[in-house]
Amino acid sequence: MLKKFYNYLAIPEASGKKIGLFRTLATIFGGLIVAYLGMTLVAFLLPMKVSQSGIISIMFNTFAWACTATWIALSYTKLSALLKVLIPTVIFSISLYVLY
Repeated sequence: MLKKFYNYLAIPEASGKKIGLFRTLATIFGGLIVAYLGMTLVAFLLPMKVSQSGIISIMFNTFAWACTATWIALSYTKLSALLKVLIPTVIFSISLYVLY
């Protein structure tokens, strides 16, 4: 069953003209999660007060979301789209946990 699910995710879609529901949802919500976690990490890493760095990260959040969403949407397979969401999410979450 797991191998069948892996093959379902790893095989590219037959038509390259449509993006598909899975990649659309991964693009919207995964891009949002990765962008917010990345901007929160930027707010912690900038050598300013948290209020000032928070304003900077809020201003750049929409740009980061757009870039991340485009990066995820251009995935060749569903598995690569899923990995492009999960790996940065885990890395940013662990980094925020260590810094907090």
